[in-house]
Amino acid sequence: MFQAKTQKIEALAKVYSDRIEELDLIFNAPTNVYIDYANVRPWSEKLKWHVDPKRLKQLLDSFSNIKSVKFYAGELKGDEQSEEAIKDYTRIFKDGLKTKPVKIMQLPINVSSIPPNDPAILKDFIRRPLLEKLTIETIQSLNAELGKLNQQDIYSLEDRKCNFDVEIGTDMSLDLERNNAEVFILWSGDSDFADPISKILDADKRVYLFATARRVATELNALTTKGLAIFDIQKITDFICWPREMPLKI
Repeated sequence: MFQAKTQKIEALAKVYSDRIEELDLIFNAPTNVYIDYANVRPWSEKLKWHVDPKRLKQLLDSFSNIKSVKFYAGELKGDEQSEEAIKDYTRIFKDGLKTKPVKIMQLPINVSSIPPNDPAILKDFIRRPLLEKLTIETIQSLNAELGKLNQQDIYSLEDRKCNFDVEIGTDMSLDLERNNAEVFILWSGDSDFADPISKILDADKRVYLFATARRVATELNALTTKGLAIFDIQKITDFICWPREMPLKI
């Protein structure tokens, strides 16, 4: 059952009553929500707006059948902005917040000691099926570009990684085993969730992906034949985006 947690949500619900009715049908039984924020946050590049964790939690809290909301976010140790964000997430999600340190890796790009047509460095940045299709001329050209960076004393690139696939998959599997929910809501589009989702569907539970167009892996799209449903979060833009990005000003 829907009961708006804020006056703004109440006002928006009157304008978008059809969206609330649709969500009410989705959350019509005990529901657990899993938000893979490391996966969700980059969607802003496609959406041209950002998911606001605080407003998202307020919306979810407006539905009485949602029993648990877990929010997974990486923390960049020593980074003031990241550490402040984790404090905010703690206030918003409380015990539902799960964090771990972001791994920072240095990927070498020093091509000074390899032949111009050698893909040894490129293989760390380009997956093998594509790399094998590149012409010698293309590889030489890419290595030449890396050489230009080397001339600027740039010999490595920083790559940050924080993957919660194992943690989320485990939490979903445990909730299934303990019969903690009838409806599982996953905010992600990562292919690594195909196995736990398939098992949940096999147990006659309902699973919804809350995602955006072209951000759902092929392996997950294939599970729609088993009953997986996909909800396009652009339907609830006004409810969950940063206030200054709201298309409708209320």
